[in-house]
Amino acid sequence: MNKGFWRNKKVLVTGASGFVGKHLVLKLKDIEGVDISVTKNSKNDLRNFKTCLKVCKNQDIVIHLAAKVGGIGFNREFPADLFEDNILMGVNMMKAARLAGVKKFVAIGTICSYPKFTQIPFKEESLWQGYPEETNAPYGLAKLMQLVQAQTYRQQYGFNAIFLLPVNLYGPGENFDLASSHVIPALIRKFLEAKENNKKEVVVWGTGEATREFLFIDDVVNGILLATEKYNKSEPVNLGAGFEISVKDLAKTIKRLIGFKGKIVWDKTKPDGQPRRKLDTTRARREFGFESKMSFETGLNKTIDWYLANK
Repeated sequence: MNKGFWRNKKVLVTGASGFVGKHLVLKLKDIEGVDISVTKNSKNDLRNFKTCLKVCKNQDIVIHLAAKVGGIGFNREFPADLFEDNILMGVNMMKAARLAGVKKFVAIGTICSYPKFTQIPFKEESLWQGYPEETNAPYGLAKLMQLVQAQTYRQQYGFNAIFLLPVNLYGPGENFDLASSHVIPALIRKFLEAKENNKKEVVVWGTGEATREFLFIDDVVNGILLATEKYNKSEPVNLGAGFEISVKDLAKTIKRLIGFKGKIVWDKTKPDGQPRRKLDTTRARREFGFESKMSFETGLNKTIDWYLANK
């Protein structure tokens, strides 16, 4: 990371109370001379354009992380909220940033924007080759509109907005609320509680056949900061770890790391979500030298240890 790039820069991080936001702000605080401003979802309603104009005033860089997110169950229950809130926040923030004279806008997308069925590994060029997996589509399409906005703003106004697509994230500080959590924290909590309560089985959604790719929180923060420093083009960029694991193998791995001795029961009445996920990260490596560093099991152990210390 080039600390000189950040010196005397005014940087706004939206969604600073969220999973990625907390870690990114901590990383920025290690850099001497950077002036950090934050928005937190509980205090700043970024669905309101006037609020967005206010927070963007006098900023050099905006890193837009604020989002309404959740796992499969949350996506099924609140599809309209996920679509509307995310599209409003994205459109309002980028427009406000342009009008406020912000020099660079970093929009964070989602792997949920990719078509349900697409070539593995996912290449950025395939984003428009089909409809997303139905459960995630409202959220994924709302976030994808930030790419359209970024590209049209660059074309019409010369506005420097970039769009990054992180894969599924995990690590210390994740949301472990079973009503809205993603798969890794949900499995960690389920297996730990089953072990503590001497249960004989843990029920997991789906068939276990779907595959996922996971990127550790420190790695995605590094990727976002590298892209902010070095990437100034209209094409979207994947941020991933370059591996694929089935949910079945993921569950077995977490079960082993936690030491749960019972069995796993698959609730096949529940959806798997997208059949496969693995990103092609060639562009990120070529354009700004991004590669993930954390090994998967080490990252899982760090996440388990954090939850045990903070539950």
